[in-house]
Amino acid sequence: MRKYHNALGVAAALRPASPVTLVRPHAAARAARFFAQRFPGLSMYAVKANPSPDLLRTLWNAGITHYDVASITEVRLVRSVLPDAKLCFMHPVKSAEAITEAYFEHGVRTFSLDTQEELDKIVEATGAPDDLWLCVRIRVSSDHSELSLASKFGVRAEEAAPLLMAARQASDALGVCFHVGSQAMSPAAYTNAIALVRAAIVEAGVTVDVVDVGGGFPSVYPGMDPAPLDLYFQAVHDAFEDMPISYSAELWCEPGRALCAEYASVLVRVEQRKGNTLYINDGAYGSLFDAAHVAWRFPSALIRSEPSEAEFEAFDLYGPTCDDMDHMDGPFYLPGDVKAGDFIEIGMLGAYGAAMRTAFNGFGSSETVEVADEPMFSLYREDEQGAEIISITGRN
Repeated sequence: MRKYHNALGVAAALRPASPVTLVRPHAAARAARFFAQRFPGLSMYAVKANPSPDLLRTLWNAGITHYDVASITEVRLVRSVLPDAKLCFMHPVKSAEAITEAYFEHGVRTFSLDTQEELDKIVEATGAPDDLWLCVRIRVSSDHSELSLASKFGVRAEEAAPLLMAARQASDALGVCFHVGSQAMSPAAYTNAIALVRAAIVEAGVTVDVVDVGGGFPSVYPGMDPAPLDLYFQAVHDAFEDMPISYSAELWCEPGRALCAEYASVLVRVEQRKGNTLYINDGAYGSLFDAAHVAWRFPSALIRSEPSEAEFEAFDLYGPTCDDMDHMDGPFYLPGDVKAGDFIEIGMLGAYGAAMRTAFNGFGSSETVEVADEPMFSLYREDEQGAEIISITGRN
């Protein structure tokens, strides 16, 4: 992989006609060290956020040894890249074939579920062994999060007792898990969820060996400045300590966005300008899916050798396809003299950007290069002694 100092170096050297993904392994490693050292339990990476093999190796080298896989393809990928990694199949609805392959061919022992039917499927597909770790997913609120994950999966807490008791009988270790939604903006999301799960455990009267608080840990974007992650960790720790669980119970989390958002940005070229609308060579069917479909705001910067002195203006973007839905409303704030032929860096796309890219309409190819500078925004930095501390910083 070619290496450059920053986006300007890439633009000057390559003058790329197609989008270029800029990766920052040092930023992902820094986030991984923060979770590995500061979360009061085990951190496992949610692979769906960005399945890049290079990123997986970076996280492993920085201390992340467990991986939340949600498909048999992810199971195969992580096992091939990281043969010694611990894999947890945390999708609550899986095919019997995927369960069987995961268990017998890839050594997966941890599975999530939210129905009796899924429990029966797991037991049958694995041959009813005595080494299963089964995590019952309980539905919790996404009220504190930017994107809800409260409707598709999870047994309701008030209805969980029979499933918890059945899973206890079928498992070597019983866990409970939940997901507060993506980009949780308050530690209260976890406090409230754990209280709900606590009530379900009490009603079932079972011994719980694992509490998995899932993902949802945030990154920072324009207009979204979350509390320091240490406050989230403290809230989780305090609530976990008050749970009626085994004295040796383990605490897990599944960060995705928080580990990889700062890992990547994309360098795009302006192909045309119409008023305050820019037509660029990446979009809704590429790395900007979230910008188009859930109105996610990403930082942007004009990349020129001579900085513009024009006032900043609000722009919206169209991608390269022949589809009206290929539109990113933004606003993206850029100097008012931006024009066709200019390059723009759009930041904080390490989470879901590359993972959502398609080849629709013949577009979608993107070279990947490594850059050495800092991401546009960061929730992390290192003090002079190298200890990880929390901060919110911006780069302009």
